[in-house]
Amino acid sequence: MKQSYTMPINELIDKTAQDLKKIKEIKPPVWANLVKTGVSRERVPVEKDWWYSRTASILRKVHILGPIGTSKLRTKYGSKKNRGVKPGKFYKSSGNIIRKVLQQLETAGLIIKKDKGVHKGRIITSKGKSLLFGK
Repeated sequence: MKQSYTMPINELIDKTAQDLKKIKEIKPPVWANLVKTGVSRERVPVEKDWWYSRTASILRKVHILGPIGTSKLRTKYGSKKNRGVKPGKFYKSSGNIIRKVLQQLETAGLIIKKDKGVHKGRIITSKGKSLLFGK
C-alpha cells in the first residue's frame, strides 16, 4: 500500500505513473515528444514516458494543494532560466501541458472541478485517492 507521507515522493510518483499507463483516457498527445516543458528548459525531456510521470506528479499536487488551477500549477512547475551573463529569471512552465493533463485526469474521473469558498479549481476524487495511495 502506497502512502503519501511515509514513502519517498519519487517512488510514489513512479508507481502511480505505472498505474496511469493502464488507464486508456491518459495518453500523451502526438506532439509530446517534440516540446519542452517550459521556457526555462533548453531541451525536450530525456525520459521516454515523461508524460505519465508529470501526470502522476500533478495528481499528487492536486491532492495536496487542491483546489488548484492551471495558473498555480504553472508556477509550481516553473524554474529559473539560465540567461548567460545576465542573472537568472523565473519563468512559469508550459500551460498547455498542464491543461491537457488536467483534462485527461478529469475525463478519467480522478479529479473534478470544485469551488471551495473563494478558491476554485480541481480537487482529487476518491477514485484518484485510491489510485494515488493504493487499495
